[in-house]
Amino acid sequence: MRSGNPKFAIRNPKGEGQTGCGARLSPAAAAGMSLRREAGAFGIWISFVALALFIPRLAFAPDTNSLDPDAIPPLRPPHAEIPPTFWDQYSLWVVLGGVLLLALVCVAAWFLTRPKPPVIVPPEVQARQALEPLGQQPENGALLSRVSQILRHYVTAAFSLPPGELTTAEFCRAIAGPGPIGPELSAALGDFLRQCDQRKFSPPPPAPPLSAVAQALKLIEQAQARRLALTQPAAQPPQSSAARQPKQA
Repeated sequence: MRSGNPKFAIRNPKGEGQTGCGARLSPAAAAGMSLRREAGAFGIWISFVALALFIPRLAFAPDTNSLDPDAIPPLRPPHAEIPPTFWDQYSLWVVLGGVLLLALVCVAAWFLTRPKPPVIVPPEVQARQALEPLGQQPENGALLSRVSQILRHYVTAAFSLPPGELTTAEFCRAIAGPGPIGPELSAALGDFLRQCDQRKFSPPPPAPPLSAVAQALKLIEQAQARRLALTQPAAQPPQSSAARQPKQA
């Protein structure tokens, strides 16, 4: 294509838009051919980069990549011996210690929760503890009834009499019979209990004070002396003077 002015004439470079035979190509065909040249150059560059990365790996590849399927790969050095664990060393002692600890816990629980044996208080101590607070109270019918009841319970427990609710007359007959109490102590007890009954039911004006608490404590002392005499063994009779003299040859 030429213009009328030769100065503005456009010349195509040599070989651009033309085939090897000098034929002209369309602009689209020329652009496609340029793209193919650039793609070819880019592919060659990618190939060089891939070879540059793959060749060092081939040089340092292990022998296990050998093509021989029957080749035995080199073995790694053996590991050190595995030391025994804590359980392997002390399992027996741990089990025995656990059993012993469980036994100690069970024994401690039983000792803390076991019922405690009742404290046996002697009958004379019970009687004195019950009578002493009554010494500061006025001596009326209720007090006399309480003192006589305490004394009867003491005599029943101290001399192992059969339990039961007895009247004063029945109780006096029970202690007056043959038994460990003895006639002197049984007479004193019966006299005191009858006086308590008389004072409880006597009409006014009341009689002089009986000093029931002091008399009950005194009777308890006499009863304790009687019990002590019963528990002591009988004294052996003294030997005659003839028996004590050594036999002469």
